[in-house]
Amino acid sequence: MTSVNEFPFAAVVGQEALKTALLLNVINPRVGGVLISGPRGSAKSTLARALAAILPDDADGHRPPFVTLPLGASEERLTGSLDLQRVLSEREATFHEGLLAKADGGVLYVDEVNLLPDTLVDLLLDVAASGTNIVERDGISHTHSARFSLIGTMNPDEGELRPQLIDRFGLCIEQEAVMSVQQRIAIVQQREAFDRDRQAYVEEYADAQAALTRRITQAQRALVEIATEPWVYEHIAARCERAGVEGLRADVTWHRAAQAHAAWRGANTVAEVDLDTVEPWVLAHRRNHHHTPPPPQSGMPPPPSKGEDTGNDRQAPADDNGRSTASEAQGQWGAMPPVTQKSLSVPAADWPEIVAGRRTTSTSSAPASRLRKGYQPGQRRTHGDTQRPDWFATLIANRGRWPWRRLHYRKARTGQPVLHVVLLDTSASTLGQQLLGRAKGLVERLARQAYAAREQIAVLGFGNDGVTPILPRRRAPKALRERLDAADGGGGTPIREAVLRTARLIRQWRRQDAGLHVRTYLITDGRTRQSLAGLPSLGDCIVVDTERSAVKRGRGALIARQLGAQYRPLSLLTRNEGVADG
Repeated sequence: MTSVNEFPFAAVVGQEALKTALLLNVINPRVGGVLISGPRGSAKSTLARALAAILPDDADGHRPPFVTLPLGASEERLTGSLDLQRVLSEREATFHEGLLAKADGGVLYVDEVNLLPDTLVDLLLDVAASGTNIVERDGISHTHSARFSLIGTMNPDEGELRPQLIDRFGLCIEQEAVMSVQQRIAIVQQREAFDRDRQAYVEEYADAQAALTRRITQAQRALVEIATEPWVYEHIAARCERAGVEGLRADVTWHRAAQAHAAWRGANTVAEVDLDTVEPWVLAHRRNHHHTPPPPQSGMPPPPSKGEDTGNDRQAPADDNGRSTASEAQGQWGAMPPVTQKSLSVPAADWPEIVAGRRTTSTSSAPASRLRKGYQPGQRRTHGDTQRPDWFATLIANRGRWPWRRLHYRKARTGQPVLHVVLLDTSASTLGQQLLGRAKGLVERLARQAYAAREQIAVLGFGNDGVTPILPRRRAPKALRERLDAADGGGGTPIREAVLRTARLIRQWRRQDAGLHVRTYLITDGRTRQSLAGLPSLGDCIVVDTERSAVKRGRGALIARQLGAQYRPLSLLTRNEGVADG
């Protein structure tokens, strides 16, 4: 029965795609859950929570659980905790069930899942992969089944979701922010009626809710009889390969979702309409946009090496010495398609201080007051001497007796999580003299070192008059070249937008993980007229100046001063460079 505090599922106006996706996940929980991405006020949470009321009873006549995971939940609340009272009174070690145990066989719902702390994300990943939760405390282990459908909502403007977790969602629905005037009116009228008399409103939709539950039950029973012809597997495999998805999870999920949709229609075999309906939901978060390399740019004029690079500036292509070429008549760079420039290998002599996060006072432009005393960037702060009481071990050692004769301690987690955030200038002016290729080489080297140190990295490109995520935040991958090579160059330099967006992301990440240390690298040739004065701090930041023209404008050093960042030029790399890695 629908709670009077929850809006009825059947009463939600529009959102047909989201409704269908949620229903398919109920029909076949093996679809793997639903990620709902959309702007504020688009009924994401309303529909997700309303799903609980129409879940059909299981074989034992019990309603499957619908459990909400709060953002502020502790690890113990998620996985389970020690029953201290029972240990003291009965000298028996038992555990209170956590949210994972309560969600077994049902739905685990996370609102604003992209804001979930990394510690809880790691736990969810482990359990989602195995379907089992294992809680261990000083030699005592407790294991229970934890198979559930994961439903999450997120606002993409508040940050992205870790790739490891996003792939665990079977389907992803990207809601549109635009709705018709008629829908807006209907939604407001429905909400006013609900708030005016919730009991009467819920009763009004009771029959429609019960009809949905009956139809779900019928589809669940019919699911085992749904036939799949050979062409269906060929269709799925070909479309997944064309989309460049990694692994086979998309293929499996697509097939399961199509079967559930056929059962929902009352059909006995998977048809093309089933495949087409679920395709965008299966591939939305798995499609590899870098899979198909852009066609080679033949007959293109050399890129410019002079002139300011704003979205509205008129520039003529120039050669490596800055001279205007005859190709100027071919048009302005802002009107040309993006240009591909691959990563280049560069001499290693001048790079280690940058990629290791170290700074030298001779190249610093930030005032000494902005530097933290006693902290050398590039080092991980450790707290190896910090200890905290281990209450479980203490209780066991004292066998529940009071007062305690012995107090056990355990070391706190050592080290500090480090996140490298790279802002890579991909504007048109970086195409001259292979500046973009050299900058990509720096990012690649940084990623390799972060990978070796098991640190995290995120890369954003700013150029082509926009800010584009090249690599969402994640643990540094072993190889990054393919993604970097796919980042095209061209257009203006939206550096202010890049800094503002990065500052918002850093604030969000620090809310998720208070101990996170962020190192920011702004790699640019400084060819922009935009001022960065007054913009938010980017944390432990270094500006890497790639400008190489004979007459320097010094914008890189100015940008560093405006951001209160360190400054490091790379203009001395002039010999033995420009050879692409094989």
